[in-house]
Amino acid sequence: MTIANQVLELFNEEISKELDNNGKEVMLVLDSDLFDVPGDDLHHVLNKYEQIFKVDLSNVKWSYYFPWQNIPRLKRWFGKVKQKDVEATRLPLTVRMFAESAEAGKWLFD
Repeated sequence: MTIANQVLELFNEEISKELDNNGKEVMLVLDSDLFDVPGDDLHHVLNKYEQIFKVDLSNVKWSYYFPWQNIPRLKRWFGKVKQKDVEATRLPLTVRMFAESAEAGKWLFD
């Protein structure tokens, strides 16, 4: 099994899936964007990913992938910035990025 397949399998095991119209789980693929993954699931899988693949994620610039969460709360509350404008600058965070980084042994993006 390739490292990319191992990473994909890990993410599919640890992240809650959406259901399709037939009630079947929609599996993640390498190009799946992780933006809508529940925060607890993402945090959990990233901890496991770091342990298994020995990739340090402490220097990842999460604000590139989750910019709205990095705007000060008062600015969000009082409408100084609009969520849709901020989210328009967001970069996709995909399973493939984690797979490529696992193969390299370090975070390759940012």
